[in-house]
Amino acid sequence: MAICCTAWSDPGAPVFETLLAILAVWRIAQFVARERGPWDLCSRLHAWAMRRGVGEALACPHCVALWLAGVPAALLAPGWSGGVLLWLAIAGGASALERALPAWTADHG
Repeated sequence: MAICCTAWSDPGAPVFETLLAILAVWRIAQFVARERGPWDLCSRLHAWAMRRGVGEALACPHCVALWLAGVPAALLAPGWSGGVLLWLAIAGGASALERALPAWTADHG
């Protein structure tokens, strides 16, 4: 518990940025996996990926979030090992939102 409290009170820890990264990765993963996009951009991306045999990965928001999370993790992490942990944490947070929000909207929608 002391580690968690230390991370929240440490001004050098990117806690707020990590939370923003989780939200951003979740939203972009939703956009890529489930929406057509402006000018059918995402639909064309899916068609391109299907021709190369990786289209299924773009239809899964959890898979898309895993790859997208690498960008903010690389920007926010203090080192290589911290980057890997942050990458998995951001992707896990986005996946947790993906699983939690449909249940919440069903209860409150």
